[in-house]
This record gives sequence, structure tokens and C-alpha cells, in this order.
Amino acid sequence: MSVVSKKKSLPQAIFLKDYTPPSFCINKIDLHFELTEVVTVVKANMHISRCAASRDLVLYGEDLTLDYITLNKQVLDDSCYALSVQGLVIYQVPDHFELEIRTYLKPQENTQLSGLYRSRDFFCTQCEAEGFRRIMYFLDRPDVLTRFTTTIVADKTRYPYLLSNGNPIHSGELAANKHWVTWEDPFKKPSYLFALVAGDFAVVEDVFITCSGKTVTLKIFVEKGYSNQCQYAMQSLKKAMHWDEENYGREYDLDIYMIVAVDDFNMGAMENKGLNIFNTKYILADGKTATDEDFVHIESVVAHEYFHNWSGNRVTCRDWFQLSLKEGLTIFRDQSFTQDSISTDIARIHDVNYLRLVQFPEDAGPLAHSVRPESYMEINNFYTTTVYNKGSEVIRMLQTILGKVLFRKGMDLYFSRYDGQAVTIENFIGVMEEVSAIDLTQFRLWYSQAGTPVLNIKSTYDEKKQTYALVMQQTLERSEKKPMHIPIKMGLLDSMGEAIPLYINNEGPMLDTVLQLKSIEQRYEFTHIQARPIPSLLRDFSAPVKLHYNYTDEDLILLFSHDSNGFNRWEAGQKYMERVLLRLVADYQDKKPLAITTTLGDMFIRVLESGKIENNLLASMLVLPSEKYLAEQMPIIDITAIHVVREYVLLELAKALQYVFLQTYKKHYSTQHTYKFNNEEMGKRRLKNTCLSYLMLLPEEEYIYLGMQQFKESLLHNMTDTVAAFKALVDLDHPVVDSAIDEFYVAWHRAALIVDKWFAIQAGSKLPCTLSKVQGLFNHETFDIKNPNKVYALIGTFCNNNLFNFHASAGHGYVFLRECILKLDKFNPQIAARMIKPLTEWRRYDAHRQQLMKEQLEMIVKQNSLSRDVYELASKSLL
Repeated sequence: MSVVSKKKSLPQAIFLKDYTPPSFCINKIDLHFELTEVVTVVKANMHISRCAASRDLVLYGEDLTLDYITLNKQVLDDSCYALSVQGLVIYQVPDHFELEIRTYLKPQENTQLSGLYRSRDFFCTQCEAEGFRRIMYFLDRPDVLTRFTTTIVADKTRYPYLLSNGNPIHSGELAANKHWVTWEDPFKKPSYLFALVAGDFAVVEDVFITCSGKTVTLKIFVEKGYSNQCQYAMQSLKKAMHWDEENYGREYDLDIYMIVAVDDFNMGAMENKGLNIFNTKYILADGKTATDEDFVHIESVVAHEYFHNWSGNRVTCRDWFQLSLKEGLTIFRDQSFTQDSISTDIARIHDVNYLRLVQFPEDAGPLAHSVRPESYMEINNFYTTTVYNKGSEVIRMLQTILGKVLFRKGMDLYFSRYDGQAVTIENFIGVMEEVSAIDLTQFRLWYSQAGTPVLNIKSTYDEKKQTYALVMQQTLERSEKKPMHIPIKMGLLDSMGEAIPLYINNEGPMLDTVLQLKSIEQRYEFTHIQARPIPSLLRDFSAPVKLHYNYTDEDLILLFSHDSNGFNRWEAGQKYMERVLLRLVADYQDKKPLAITTTLGDMFIRVLESGKIENNLLASMLVLPSEKYLAEQMPIIDITAIHVVREYVLLELAKALQYVFLQTYKKHYSTQHTYKFNNEEMGKRRLKNTCLSYLMLLPEEEYIYLGMQQFKESLLHNMTDTVAAFKALVDLDHPVVDSAIDEFYVAWHRAALIVDKWFAIQAGSKLPCTLSKVQGLFNHETFDIKNPNKVYALIGTFCNNNLFNFHASAGHGYVFLRECILKLDKFNPQIAARMIKPLTEWRRYDAHRQQLMKEQLEMIVKQNSLSRDVYELASKSLL
């Protein structure tokens, strides 16, 4: 028996330009697992064919113990193959052969949560991107498509459910209280889509009748005691299946669709063919235990993983550089689903906010990369907001340029032509060109150029000719960059806020249009314009760009009050608030007294009293830009000034609008304990809780009592209202806060996901003692650094979202994060790497903070035995 060396190689970059097709095809694999708590035995029988000139077979493998290898049923001795830390090379193989390999695993020691591992009392897998090589020596790359048959043997009492991809075809019992099940997946798939789960679960079952009349069995497996929290996930699955049939013509293709929810999972969920594995936080929900936001996320993630059945599974990626082909496209599909499900405007506001807060800084920082990157060191670092969310925006622009009818035609052709294949972004764009006859050569730059385009727009009005012109210029960051194809959806409003009919290029009238900017500078002229209009630009955020137009304050107030486009109405308010806040930041830096006019408060009162705006959108319109967003607007971030100014404006608004906030709160407050999740009720709760957040900034005891009253009354009945009140309470330096913290924990300490909320809300507190509080919670009885959800909740919330406290000038937050990263890196490099981002943005801050953050990064890079995951991000951020 040979044992793989544990010695690690130095990180080396992998380049898109070096891609070569596989030299061998694995036509079929029969896997056999014998699961035990001590050692798991895995046997693979593979039918392999040579498909390119290559003498030796090179298989990937990592942290495996090899038992034996047979080739055409002959045992190979050590001279026939070589083992390395990367895998296995078998010398001089024939053109067609049968290969059998047996390996030993210890899933209980697998703390990376990649490959086969244990979560509580369950076995489960995570194979994307390169986890399968931690199970078996294999051509673990996405362009090798194989038919999988999987047999699982385990103790019948401890593991009554043995699950894998496809359909169950055989089962039976063995001696020693063991049983077995064989699963067959009729569709070829890459190894990253393999899945195995074994355990004793509660099962929620339903059926879905497809558009052709086929009955599909739906099953959700969860830890016992939680089956009553799976109904919404099941409804979401059925809703997504129907939506995909209606909007994309995609019908499900197996007899069974399964979801398993586990506590220990690095990602949100995984789309393994027919057997999705989910983080519990995206499955478990009821009104008592989950917030409105949780319900929205569950529906979105369940839909996302289901949509992958076609955009990712049936048509997959040729290589990992094409990751956005499946993820950007599927994010776009799930975002469209959510827009149809809740509200186009609210969903769009959420998606754009996330893009601006996370992806725009990524595009502007040392880790910037294109949607289709050219290289990587560690594939796990490839799963970025650029690949996912900017990739989604690229698909959205494509739909805008082609129109929905041609885009759907292109999607139909893409799925039919490439079904069962591993393809590229070029293949996808090619079918869109084919169906539309539009040259998308320039549009392809969105996949290859990094950075966020800046769009500068100027306008002129000719009263005599009654023409209005827009001159649009895109700014290129570097001379080697080329101008992008940018679709700009827009409309015009008159001085009363009414839409002006548009006439352009002998077309019209129309109430909005899409301008196609392709040059560095272009001019667009509208005719029949009787008075100077106010432009509503980049409606629905039709392109992921930064827009600069010299709006007056009055222009923004009018758009905020009257624009017919809900997203742009919100956007105008955000631009005005940003302007007010940044002016005050400058005053604070110049040591001038802070003062604001009544204009912003008057704007809020008008929309609150209008009675014409849906409550959820209205709540969004009352929220100031976050500290994180404001920070991104400054060349050198002054986090102290931002925090002081934003808190000042919040308090002034609370004082000025105290009566209207209180009346609105009372109007929507309900003493009924019955929770209902629908758009109307969600809007009422969000508006009410937004008003409460303002009221609890005031020093009057009556408002603290109001918050405590909501907290106590909702604690066991309505998690949305509980969390809203609790968030406001933990920001207060008041005696009631400690009792609220204790009450929350006592009520829900047995519910892991709610304890995560308890950690996160305390980590987000504005109080200056928050770092000390977080360090104390790090040693709390329920905090487990090996559980990703706990890490995200406590460490992630503090370091990513609590800018004021994390960036306190003493630098203790930076030291804390470095210590956490190094602890995490010893057993879960993926999670460690995800924590490092706040330090990588060190150049955005003042010289003092720059030096402190840089020192922590340098200390990280100097560590011995640092993972590729962390090394890549830390070293690149120091370049």
C-alpha cells in the first residue's frame, strides 16, 4: 500500500491560455462506498478511453490513502504508477481499459468540508470545485463528463437513508445490521456534481407534475425535529420548477429531486444532480424562527440551485475560467424569478445595493479581475461577486440589448445545441449572435476587461429648436482598455414630474428607451421637447457602471417624488442623501458645526403621506446610504467622519419626523401573533420597523419602552419583529440591553440558526465596546469556529459590516481578524480566505490605518504552511 505524502507544493498560477482538452475520457464509473465512523472505503471501477495522444494517465488526488490499483483486472505494482501530492500517474496505459482503484478516507477528520466529511451525525459531500479528488483519484475537471453509478453500504440503524445522484435502482440488506442502495444517474456529469449523503433524517415529501404530465417525487431531508420548518422551501421548489417551465421551457428530467440540509457547509447550497445539499439557513423557516429576509433568501437559493439543473448541469463549463457561464447566468435567472415573486423594484434595489457594496470595491481593489479571469492560484478564490453578480449583470445587459423575445430564443438554442456538453462563454455569446444577427464582438469585452466603467453625461437644451441632447462619455481607467457596449435605459420628466414622450432617430413617441453607447463619446438628440426636461438615467440599473450627471438638488427631489420608475425613484433619493451626507463629512473634517436643512425631512414626509407608494419600496426610500456605501465614494476613507455624520443625520431626522414616524409605526403595528409571509404583510413590517429604528435613536424612555415591548411581544412569535427591535436595542447604552440579550438567548439557545442571529446582531452593534464583546462571544459555549455559519455571523459581521468599530484607530480589530484567519486556515482554508477581504482594502484608508492593516497582511504571508487560498489573496493585495 502507498501513502500520499503530506508535503505541500508552492502556489502556482493556472492560466486560461494553457487550457488543453483532456487526453482521456471516463465513459462510466461505478463507485462503491463502505461508510463507517473510523475509516470509509471507496472503490471505483472506471471504463476509460484515450481521446488524445498521451502515453500516461494522470489522475488528480488529494489526501487519499491508496489501497490498490488494477488495470484490466491485473493488480499493478509500484513500478507501474507514481504517487504525488497532486495525484496519481499510471504509465503506458492502453487505448481502452478498465481501471479499478480502492482508497481509504477518514471523513470525521475532514475539517475542510471539501470531499466526503461528517456534519454532526451525517455523512455528506461537497465536490465543487475540486472536492471529488479528495474522495477518489479521478480526472477531476469539469470537461470530463461521466455516467455515475453509486452503491452505498452503511449501518442500517445509524444511516437509514443512503442518497446519491440520479434514481435509486437497487437496494438490499447485509449481515451485521448493514444495508445498501445503488443509485444510477442516466445523465453524464462532471465529478464536481457528484453527491453522497447518509444519515437518519426527518423527510418532507411532495410531488410535482411537470408540463408534460410526468410525476416527480420531491423530498427534503433535515435533522429530526425540524421537518415543520421545511414547508416554505418545498413551496419555493415547486414554484421554481413551474417558473422555469413557463419562462425557459425547462422541464425536470429525473424521477426524484432531493434536498438535504446540513449545519456544516462552506457554501450556501450546491446543485449536485438530483441531490442538492444546502446549508440549513437556506431551508429551515417558519414565522417564529425566520425573518422576512430569510424567507426571501430561501426562495431565491432554492430556485437558484434548481435552475442549475439546466444552466450548469445539463450544460456545464468546459473549464473553471468559464464559471460565470453557469453562475452568472443562474444568478440572473434566480434574480428574475425573485423579481416576479416579490417586487421588481425591491428585488432590483437589493441586487444593486449588493453589487455596489461588494462587487464595485472588488473591481476597484488589488483583487480586481474580469468576469472571465485569465488566471488563478486557488480555484476556491474564484467564487467572487465579480464572477457571480457582475456576471449576472452582463447577462441582464444582453437581454436588454436583444429584447426578451430574442433572448429567450437564444436560451432555447443554447440549451438544445449544447445539452450534455461542457462549453464556453464564447459558445453562449455565439448563439445570441446567431438568433439576433447582432454583432456582439464589442460586448464580449464585459467578460475580459476588469473594472467598473464610469459614465459621464452632460445635457444641453435648445429652446428654439425644441431639442434636448445628451452627450455620454465613458471613462477608461487605463489606455489599453477599450470602450464597452453599454445599454442605458432612460426617460425624461417635465417640471411637474410627468413623463415626456420621447422622439429620437425618427422613432417615437415612447415613454422610455434604451440608448446603446459603444464609443468613448456619443451624442443623442431628442426632438419635440417643449421645455428643459429632467433625465431619468440608467433606469433599473441597466448597466453595472458608475454614473455621473450634474443633477441639481431640485432635480433629485423631483425624481424622488415623481419618477415612474421605482428603482430610479429610490436611486434619486439615495443620490440626494449621499450628497447631503458627504457635504457634512467635509464640514466635519474642516471642524465646522454640523447642520442640515429641513429638505430631507420634508421629502420623507411627502412620500410617507402620499399613500401611493408600496410599503416595501417606501421603507427602502427612508433608509440612508450605509457607511459602507459612503466609504466607497471617498478617495481616502474617513470612517470616523462618515460614522459621526450619518449618526447625526439619523438623529436629526428622528427628531424632526418623530410624530409621523410614530403614527406610521402605530398604523402598522399588530398585536396578532399569527405571522403571514406575503408581499403586503412584509411591506407593513418593513415600514413599521424602519420607523422604529428612527424612534429608538431618540433619548425619550417611551421609545426604548416601545422597542422593548415589541421585542418581548414578538420574541416567541415573529422573528422579523424580534430582530428589528433587538438590532435597535443593542446599539443603546442602556440598562435594558443586557436583559434583552439574555432573554433572546434563553428563548432560542437550542436553535442554531437563531443563535447565529444573536451573534451577528451583537457583532454589528455601534457601541465602542463591540470588539471586546465579540472577543468574549468568541469563547461563548455555543460558538464553534469550525462551523462556517458561526464564523460568518460573529467574525464576518464585525469585520465586514461594522466599519466604525473594526477600523478603530488603535488597530485592535485588524489584529483580531489576523488571528482569526490564521486559526481558520489550519483546518478550513476556504473560510479563512473569505475572511481576509477587509484587510485587502488597506490602500483606501489613511496612512495610519494603512500601515496597521498592511502589517497584519505581511504577518499572514510570512506564516509557514499557509494555504494557497489565503496566500493568494494576501500576497496579491500587497503587490
